[in-house]
Amino acid sequence: MISDIDITIRLLLAAVLGSIIGFERERLLWAAGIRTHMLVSVGACLLMIVSAYGFQHALLMPRVVLDPSRIAAQVVSGIGFLGAGAILMRGQIVRGLTTAASIWAVAAIGLAAGGGLFFAATISTAIIIAILAGVKPLEEAYRARVQTCRLEVSADRDVLEEQGVAKAIGVRANQVKRMIIRDAEGGDTQQIVIQLSRVSSNDIRLATLRLRREPGVHDVKVTAKRRRADVQTE
Repeated sequence: MISDIDITIRLLLAAVLGSIIGFERERLLWAAGIRTHMLVSVGACLLMIVSAYGFQHALLMPRVVLDPSRIAAQVVSGIGFLGAGAILMRGQIVRGLTTAASIWAVAAIGLAAGGGLFFAATISTAIIIAILAGVKPLEEAYRARVQTCRLEVSADRDVLEEQGVAKAIGVRANQVKRMIIRDAEGGDTQQIVIQLSRVSSNDIRLATLRLRREPGVHDVKVTAKRRRADVQTE
């Protein structure tokens, strides 16, 4: 059996490492913050200690065989209820996947600390913080290039045709998701709605300029937004 001092060190280390990851979530004002991550980490650490050392007296009995990993293994599946609670559905957008993953990772850190794998627990914390804080700017930069765009064009009849619209505005054909042409009141002009996907801000700007230079085009209105699809990880 490990000493009381060793148990205290493991529990405190789990709390500290969990708080570091929890602080990153707390600063973004997510529900699962410092206290949640600390509790998960300390709880997992304690379960690991109990699993590894709590039944040593039973091993002294004849014909008794125990698997010290069984309790710790249940943490991996049992922590799922907290992760599920962090995931929210708002309309067509799923939020909280990253926080749910961080809770699951913190449980693993607690298990490592409880098992005495101090280096593994510490380096895992550093890697997780690098992922949460360091990779986010790269993710944001990529998302800035992945937008949906709606172009509303007022033009004379037969100025734009569906087959050649991609070439006219300077995008790939598979980026043009839909094109709707309606006759305007009076019958002399048409209202054309072009929906683009996976385009950058520069693509949208160039497409707007190209359309406005087309003979017979009277007006171009642009509605662009970052593409959230069905999942928002944060």
